[in-house]
Amino acid sequence: MFAEERRLEILKRVNQAGRVSVTELSLDFGVSEVTIRSDLAMLASQDLLVRTHGGAVPASRVPETSLALRRQLRLDEKERIGKSTAGMIQHGEAIFLDTSSTALALARNLQHHRDLTVLTNSLAVAQALINAAGVTVVMAGGTLQRDTVSLVGTGGVDFLRRFNIKKGFFGAHGIHYPEGLTDVCLTEAEVKREVLKLCRERIAIVDSSKWGRVGLASFANLEDFQAIVTNESAVIPPQVEKVIADTGILLVRV
Repeated sequence: MFAEERRLEILKRVNQAGRVSVTELSLDFGVSEVTIRSDLAMLASQDLLVRTHGGAVPASRVPETSLALRRQLRLDEKERIGKSTAGMIQHGEAIFLDTSSTALALARNLQHHRDLTVLTNSLAVAQALINAAGVTVVMAGGTLQRDTVSLVGTGGVDFLRRFNIKKGFFGAHGIHYPEGLTDVCLTEAEVKREVLKLCRERIAIVDSSKWGRVGLASFANLEDFQAIVTNESAVIPPQVEKVIADTGILLVRV
């Protein structure tokens, strides 16, 4: 069986059974577990399934707000955005990273920054920086949001008011006009809306799939941002492109 045929069969099994394991697939197809993991990684990169510990589940089974799902989608695009935006951050600054999977990709590229303070309500971002000796992580408190692996609530935002935040980096479910930047989680949108006001510079970090989409709740207008970082392949709606040009927002394609 060719690799493409095997992957199609794996996808069929995932959708029918609701879950598959690497060990079972390896035995059934007579290939190594390394090969099966490679197959699952390929299918996950195409947003066709979500990898789990030891196997995979259909993408449709995971809530859209789930970080477990979002962090596996558009991996290459988010990594390019993460590397590019890390270069915008100077040693000694205080920055905010939200709970988006793109912000998590950015956090992974801050390991060698010095005297950097990262404020966040994302437990995943904090974990990604746990071994970054030159980075101080400050967590905004609140109520645990399990899907987004974050802490939400007005108390956490009030705590952040103590800090002079140089730059804020915000992902989104969608970016459109006139809705602006939107999220599918109302509580996350509320936190982002308030933290935006605390940041002197605001940078949107959105992969190519976000353009033209609209989520449940708006948390920012396009005009609120000084820069937008996205992928080279992004197709930007004409009305959004006009707003970016008219307001002088820096558009960075990576």
